[in-house]
Amino acid sequence: MGHLDLDINIHHVTRVEGHGNIALNVKNGKIEKCEWSVVEAPRFFEAMVVGRTWKELHHITSRICGICSIGHTLASLRATENAMGIKVNEQDVRLRKLALHGENLQSHSLHLGYLVLPDLMGVGSVIPLASTHPEELKAAIRIHRLANEMSDLVCGRTTHPQSIIPGGFAKIPSKEELMGLKERLIASSDDVNTVANLFHKLRDKLPSFERETEFIALTGEDEYAMYSGLLGSTDTESIPEERYLEFTNEHIVPQSTAKYTKHVRESYMVGALARVNKNYEKLSPRAKQIAELFGLKPVCHNPFMNNIAQLVEIVHSIDDSIRLIDELLSDSYRYYKPEVKVRAGRGVGAVEVPRGILFHDYTYDENGVCVAANCIIPTNQNHANIQKDMEALAPRILDKSKAEIELTLEMLVRAYDPCISCSTHFLKVDFVE
Repeated sequence: MGHLDLDINIHHVTRVEGHGNIALNVKNGKIEKCEWSVVEAPRFFEAMVVGRTWKELHHITSRICGICSIGHTLASLRATENAMGIKVNEQDVRLRKLALHGENLQSHSLHLGYLVLPDLMGVGSVIPLASTHPEELKAAIRIHRLANEMSDLVCGRTTHPQSIIPGGFAKIPSKEELMGLKERLIASSDDVNTVANLFHKLRDKLPSFERETEFIALTGEDEYAMYSGLLGSTDTESIPEERYLEFTNEHIVPQSTAKYTKHVRESYMVGALARVNKNYEKLSPRAKQIAELFGLKPVCHNPFMNNIAQLVEIVHSIDDSIRLIDELLSDSYRYYKPEVKVRAGRGVGAVEVPRGILFHDYTYDENGVCVAANCIIPTNQNHANIQKDMEALAPRILDKSKAEIELTLEMLVRAYDPCISCSTHFLKVDFVE
C-alpha cells in the first residue's frame, strides 16, 4: 500500500436528493485529500418569509423540501404557535403526529426500497430488482403507496400540506376514513415483513464500520418523540427547544455552500439512528423486535446502521399510527375551528423529520408579520459528521479496488439519506473597500 496512488473524484453522488461531491486523493499510500463537498446553491427561504404574515409562512417553508414538506409545515406551525401562544387541542395534536408518521413512512420506504437496496444487491438502480425480486419490490412499493395515501388523507394532499393550519386544521378526516386507514395499516404487516426479511438476508453487505460520535434527537417521557420534546444528546443533558442554538452552533467551511454544525464534539449525527439511540425504550414492541433481529442496540456508532434504524422506524410509525387512530376514535372526535389572536413574539418549533431534527425560529411584530427567521435543516447538521466518517473510513478501505472504494464512500453518504438541496441560508459577506 506504500506505493498506492489513487485519484477519486465523484461529482454529484447518485441516489441522493441534491448535489454533493466526494474527493479522495492518495499518493504513495498517504491520503492527501478526503473531502465531502456540498455544491448546492442556498435558496434563502429565511429572507423570503420576512415581511410575510403568520398565515403564509407554513405554506412557503413547506417548499423547502418535497420529501419533508409535512415536517417543515409542522415545524413552521409550531414556531408560529409558540410565538403567539396559540393552543392546539389534543385531538389535533394526535392528527398532526399521524401526519408526521405518514411522512416518515413515505421517506423511509422510498430511501430503503429505491436508493439503498441497489447498493446491497450490487446493481446500479432499482430497475433490475423488478426482474430479480419482484415480490419484495412490490411490497416496498405498496408500503410507499400506503404512506402517500395516508399523507393525502390527513394533510389534504400528498406533499405540501393544505389542511394543517395555525391552531389546528382546516379540514379533518372522517371517522370512516380513519377506520379505513387503520385497516390498511394493519394489513401492511406482511409487506413490512417481506422487506425486513430481504434486508436481513443482505445485512452482511452493510460495512461494519464504527466511529464514536454524538447523537442529537428530540426526547420525551411518554413516547418516541417526533412532534415535540426536549433536545436530547448522547453526550449532555437535555434542554428546551427554544435553546437550540446552544446545540447547533452553525459555522462555515470552505468546501460547502451549506453551513455545518457542532455541539460538544467536532460533529454530531441526527436522523433515525440518533432517534433510536436516544429513544430506544419508547419504540413499539414490534419495532424493538426488528432492531433485535439486526443487533441494533443503543448506542450504535455505525452510520450504515441508519438504514436499519429507518426500517425499525417504519414498523414503529405503523404501530404508533394504529394507536393514535384508536385514541382519536375513542374520544369525542369532531372538527374544532382554530382560535388565533395575533400578537408579537418569538417562537421556536423543533420537529423530527425523516433525516433528523428540524428547527424553525420566527419573530413576529404586533401585526403578525415576520421580521426575522432561522431554519436549520437536518442534512446540514449531518454534513460535518459525514466528513468525519469519511476521514475515518477511507484509510480502512485503501486495500480495496478503486470501484469498491468509490462504492463504499457513496454508500456512506447514502446511509445518511441526505437531502442536500434543502439548504436555506449561507454566510453573510462583508465587503471591505
